[in-house]
Amino acid sequence: MGTHLYLGVLILAVFAPSVANADIDVVCGKNSVSVTWRVNAELVPYAARLFLGNCMASQWNVLPTGEGEAQFNYTFTECKFMKTIKGKRIIYRNELSYRPQAKPNPPHFVHPIECAFRRPRGWVPRFLNPGAGLSEGRSGLVFHMALLNGKRSLPNAKTNVITLGSPIPIWAAVEQKSHQPLLLLMEECVAATTAELQPRSQVYPIINKGCLLESRKGNSVFLPRYHSSSIILYLQSLKLGSGEMYIHCKLTVWDPEALDEDKKACHYVKGNDRWELLDDPSQSSLCSCCDSSCKSRLRRGVEWGNLVCSLVWQHAISPVL
Repeated sequence: MGTHLYLGVLILAVFAPSVANADIDVVCGKNSVSVTWRVNAELVPYAARLFLGNCMASQWNVLPTGEGEAQFNYTFTECKFMKTIKGKRIIYRNELSYRPQAKPNPPHFVHPIECAFRRPRGWVPRFLNPGAGLSEGRSGLVFHMALLNGKRSLPNAKTNVITLGSPIPIWAAVEQKSHQPLLLLMEECVAATTAELQPRSQVYPIINKGCLLESRKGNSVFLPRYHSSSIILYLQSLKLGSGEMYIHCKLTVWDPEALDEDKKACHYVKGNDRWELLDDPSQSSLCSCCDSSCKSRLRRGVEWGNLVCSLVWQHAISPVL
């Protein structure tokens, strides 16, 4: 317990200057804002902990210099912008923050964002407008899963024939659309010799309850995210029986700020000789159950079918000896 507290203090001491010197550019539109936040290379692995209000970056790029560039493109009705009227001006306020630990822990860095406009002639506050109201929309979740090409950039790969022992970059994503920020997790993944899981299927576990078991045994790893709604599994190919092999994964979306022992993405970092949480290494204690058995969780009244989609990766892997 003391070790984790010490590491948290050490990380703060190292990263605080890097965040404080961040380059932030704000462009205010009529109904939206575009914020570009350029951070030093030390913060690149922590892209998922950069926020505008409660929104994660809508686009993330790693620059040739090794620095990272987070772009936030949102309307003023998103991300918990606060709207105030002051004289003849309408002002929208929010904050950029670097939050290495989930709430209620305070952020390590906060930068104010403000867009001010001249109040339109004849403008009437909403509470005085009898036609004002609240609209709400819901939609289903659309998941994708594919094999990336050799540059780990675009699905799909030109071939599904993999040399035994070579890496397999597997990409999974959920369409963000108008939803609140979604964090995509690979809850369970297995390799099987059949395109559909059957009682007699030969199965090899790869991920269990968010723990990448193959990172402990081999060189598999989760790559740093470029967006919370997607994840890349860099899997070292393995041999299971003979002929074709299929990867079956159960995908889950979750609140980016509500990670716990059952909603996480953990891989084993051999250089540090410990399990590490992909989205926030300072909370790697959530991965401590990966070598034993992680607890099951109550669903907090949420229907399982609304959050999980079981997929089968249809690209066969033919090991080449």
